[in-house]
Amino acid sequence: MDLKKTDAPTTTLTYNRNQIDAPTDNIYEAISVIAKRAEQINTDIRRELVDKLEEFATYNDSLEEIFENKEQIEVSKFYEKLPKPHALAVKEWLEGKIYHRNTEENTQE
Repeated sequence: MDLKKTDAPTTTLTYNRNQIDAPTDNIYEAISVIAKRAEQINTDIRRELVDKLEEFATYNDSLEEIFENKEQIEVSKFYEKLPKPHALAVKEWLEGKIYHRNTEENTQE
């Protein structure tokens, strides 16, 4: 996922309920799928951020050597300005980019 090219909203939006539950015909199931995808996105973003911040980590115990690192601040600001994981997940859901299936329907046949 390319976070720089995403056009997911950074503010709160009201979505049409019928669009959200159209693929599943069940709003609760749709929200459950979106929530699971949001957790995956959040984990990926967090892992990426930690990896980038590890480059700036200093392992000294001296408090006197703490200083501001401008690159570290820029990386942090970039991730703070990103759309929230749930907004990215809803955007993917509405565009049909999330694969889902109901395993209960397959076992009953």
